[in-house]
Amino acid sequence: MSSCNDYGENMMGENISDTGEFGLIKRIHDIIDKNASQGRKAYLGIGDDCASFSPKEGYQLLVTCDSVVEGRHYLPRHISAYDLGRRAMAINISDIGAMGGVPVHSLVSLGLKGDMPTAYVEDLYMGFTEELNPLGASIIGGNITKSDNVFIDITLIGEVEEDLILKRSTAKAGDAIIVTGFPGESAAGLKLLLNSESGDDTYNNALVRKYNRPAHRAREGRAVAMSGYANCMIDMSDGFLGDLGHVCEQSRVGAEIIRSKLPLSVELKKASVVLNEDSYEMFLSESDDYELIITCPPENIDKIKKTILSVSDIPVSEVGRITEHKENISLLLPDGVRRDLVSVGWDHFSK
Repeated sequence: MSSCNDYGENMMGENISDTGEFGLIKRIHDIIDKNASQGRKAYLGIGDDCASFSPKEGYQLLVTCDSVVEGRHYLPRHISAYDLGRRAMAINISDIGAMGGVPVHSLVSLGLKGDMPTAYVEDLYMGFTEELNPLGASIIGGNITKSDNVFIDITLIGEVEEDLILKRSTAKAGDAIIVTGFPGESAAGLKLLLNSESGDDTYNNALVRKYNRPAHRAREGRAVAMSGYANCMIDMSDGFLGDLGHVCEQSRVGAEIIRSKLPLSVELKKASVVLNEDSYEMFLSESDDYELIITCPPENIDKIKKTILSVSDIPVSEVGRITEHKENISLLLPDGVRRDLVSVGWDHFSK
């Protein structure tokens, strides 16, 4: 796939203006047909005014959408088109998985500059399909427009059995708080990327790769939902503390986090030294890791760990408890002191 550069600086050949809107749509259609999974097919897909499909009986439809905007969510010189496509689709898949669902169909809308290489757009779609195919999901429509600011807007449709859906509003006092993976790594990767100097081998850093191509936890989320052991689940798009705050607000509960139990990866500890930051604060702060926060009765902790282990080798850690203190989140330090935390996640409009 293409290397990181400003819209395929080294991509020779025609640009979007040369290809034209309908020529580009045909190219996209061909890529989707060639690379589509053999999962559920839509009754009507690309080529009509609307796509159509029939939901399964006994299931609820899950619908999510997310926009990725140039300069706000990514810098083209730091990420290839293929990785950007995978990243944009993975963050939508994460939302479906966090509610215990399965992705089914996707709609993709793009805002593109006329002088962008056509090959760049083709690589985007290769990234989209690379994420969808293993889950049996497909792209069934979308839109293309010319824009001064490049953006990717994805609507992803999933489904989940009516009695299995997991929400952020159903955590209960006394629940254990469980996290997958190592939160904080993605934000650390972005900081390393932005602080790198020309010529550095930064792109091969594990945390930079985590930022550029995050892994969703849809399979893990689905397994947890089907197990029936969890009360609540949410994915981490705003950072651990920000998304735990969403759970506390929606469930009208509080939380106590035990600092000594926070899982800090070796890579995050190394990055904290390079960046001169506290590794625990990096864990708690804004970071789009797309790991899962799960709450469950304490007796189900090991059951959930085994459930997740049955589908992946991602680490699972218990980090605290849900409390009755509405929307109050505290951090229990090793010396027994409790420190109140402010739940602040990613805010698109903050200064």
